[in-house]
Amino acid sequence: MTDHERRAASLEIRAKGRRLEGYAATFGTETRIAERFTEVIAPGAFASSLKTGGDILALVDHDAGRVLARTRSGTLRLSEDTRGLAFSLDVPDTSAGRDVLTLAERGDLGGMSFGFSVRQGGEHWQGDRRELRALDLYEISIVSAFPAYPDTSIAARSRRMVAPRLSIARRYLDLMEASR
Repeated sequence: MTDHERRAASLEIRAKGRRLEGYAATFGTETRIAERFTEVIAPGAFASSLKTGGDILALVDHDAGRVLARTRSGTLRLSEDTRGLAFSLDVPDTSAGRDVLTLAERGDLGGMSFGFSVRQGGEHWQGDRRELRALDLYEISIVSAFPAYPDTSIAARSRRMVAPRLSIARRYLDLMEASR
């Protein structure tokens, strides 16, 4: 049995009508995980998981009670490109969907996260640096705050650009370090 892990990233989210688009993860961006090690996602890390056609959910803050979309119904579309794990989701007309869309349009979202487990042989360690090479993806989540991967951006677009690039992950890590 593999452990389920979660990683968050500040990223670019665009609101286009009732659709959100962006990146749930980016390749080649190194981040420190809980002061214990650094981690980077290799290109192709999600490819096998996406090919299997399993049902992957889009959630709010990893809460299974706040489902926004899923691949099985076609309301969530995922793909890998040279930048990372791209997503497009149709926002439902639910309280969670309306809240997320409003926050995206205002630029108030923290970023994206993803829940995964590492496939057998899907990671490479060199000292305290871990490269993720093959993952089983279970869900992506829109997160309110504090993404782990700081080198991506978050922006919401409807008819006008609302929010510039945010770097709240670094601030979070600084706060965590100061509280120790």
